[in-house]
Amino acid sequence: MSALTRSVVKRNHAIIAPDGYINSNVPGWTNCTVNVIINEQMGARLCQTLVTLGIAGQLLGETRESQIFFYVVQGECQATVGGENRILSAGQYVYVPVGQAYGFVYSAPDTQLLTFHKVYEPLAGHATPAIVWGERDLSKAPVYMNDEALRIQELLPNELGFDMAVNIFTYDIGGNLPMVETHIMEHGLLYLEGQAIYMLDQCWYPVKKGDSIWMAPYCQQWATAMGQEPSVYIYYKNVNRFPTVK
Repeated sequence: MSALTRSVVKRNHAIIAPDGYINSNVPGWTNCTVNVIINEQMGARLCQTLVTLGIAGQLLGETRESQIFFYVVQGECQATVGGENRILSAGQYVYVPVGQAYGFVYSAPDTQLLTFHKVYEPLAGHATPAIVWGERDLSKAPVYMNDEALRIQELLPNELGFDMAVNIFTYDIGGNLPMVETHIMEHGLLYLEGQAIYMLDQCWYPVKKGDSIWMAPYCQQWATAMGQEPSVYIYYKNVNRFPTVK
């Protein structure tokens, strides 16, 4: 039945499954399919998109108020940021700070990019972050809270100049968060591998590869891996700024 979906949108959290995607148009992003997964229209303070490049597809633009983190979920593309050209394949990424031109051009079929956007908040005494290139690497993912089943790789430098963090969280089979988290940070995330059960604000949801989740500040959260393979997601959070009301 077309009336069935696993997607849920509530006051302080959302599960967005691919079965309900509707495409959007973004100026400068052409010959591609753009799905806006998370946005301020739902109460969030970040934007998360998933972009699939078609033949001759390209993403051209310039960061102004918002910084953008680009991660290659699958495929391969040519990226130009700050005058530097690189070929990015699955698991590789580039962080584009404010005031930078960027371009991503189709290189392989079914290339898919995940983006996180956040309005940058300058911090007195700290320079605006520079461009950051990198890649997913499990060897750079230390054990989380002394639990060998949990590992987190930080993809951006842990420095005060950055007001956003992007991490990859890997749960081995049977791994689960050691507590129900309740905190000020907001999250946007995409499942890259496996499946899990996620608890959000005392509601329980099955999630799997391709699903996205939004968590507002203070939305209680807990997760456990399910199935016969590790559960892996990439996620955003806001960090390093005084918690004022704007």
